[in-house]
Amino acid sequence: MLIVAALYHFTRFPDPAALKGPLASVACAYGVRGTLLLAAEGINGTIAGPREGVDAMLAHIRALPGCAGLDWKESTAETMPFGKMKVRLKREIVTMGQPDVDPRGAVGHYVDPADWNALIAAPDVAVIDTRNDYEVEIGTFAGAVDPGTRSFRDFPAWWQANADRFAGKRIAMFCTGGIRCEKSTNWLLSQGVEEVFHLKGGILKYLEDVPEQDSLWQGECFVFDQRVSLTHGLQQGRHGLCHACRRPLAPEDRDRPEYEDGVCCHRCAGEYDDADRARFRERQRQFALAMARGDGRP
Repeated sequence: MLIVAALYHFTRFPDPAALKGPLASVACAYGVRGTLLLAAEGINGTIAGPREGVDAMLAHIRALPGCAGLDWKESTAETMPFGKMKVRLKREIVTMGQPDVDPRGAVGHYVDPADWNALIAAPDVAVIDTRNDYEVEIGTFAGAVDPGTRSFRDFPAWWQANADRFAGKRIAMFCTGGIRCEKSTNWLLSQGVEEVFHLKGGILKYLEDVPEQDSLWQGECFVFDQRVSLTHGLQQGRHGLCHACRRPLAPEDRDRPEYEDGVCCHRCAGEYDDADRARFRERQRQFALAMARGDGRP
């Protein structure tokens, strides 16, 4: 059984590029794979590997400047959910495109999973899902508002266009692990919203802590690794992934006439030209060869 650790931490890294090599070296030494994003504002990502390896990586990250208080969420996987280890430098560890947003300054009120149901059931609370449209499609909280955004960068414009809808309401926000809400709640506070709340630990912590019989979650939670979706108790869900557009697929979606493994699905069949599809078919052929060698998805 492999350990999967989802983590993020906002802190100031004067030279994030200097952190890249040592992180990759520790991962290589312990057989850890995944993706970590580094920026001047902190670190974000998901890693997977044996218990010893994940512990070594977490210890290394906690020793980075300002990261002693790192929090993370763990789940398990029977097979490695990542093809390789990637440590990437970015402008932001979660891209909102708002340079004045700084979660280290102020964020909304954290709400523990045990208290979330009562909050979102209150009649004066508007619940907003801050994730992308394809994530919301396979699961969300009952009654939550879906902004219909294709990326998190679209959220500020959506809020400004829809703010009047929520006048006089307390705002409760949620996302997969909590990182997007760190920025979106800071943004709403800067826009004059006085009472802003967000789910501590995100959907993953809620699905881990709240028994299914008491849950207000409907569907599955999209995750950015080869497990694709998780359910209550952080068990792997039923969704797969279209490796052309990276959107989730239910099992029945593979029976649709538009679906071609590794090439297109019903959502993206009209989004690519013949050259793209030829490239995707070659990539799928290489993937099949890698699987036959036991290497996993390249």
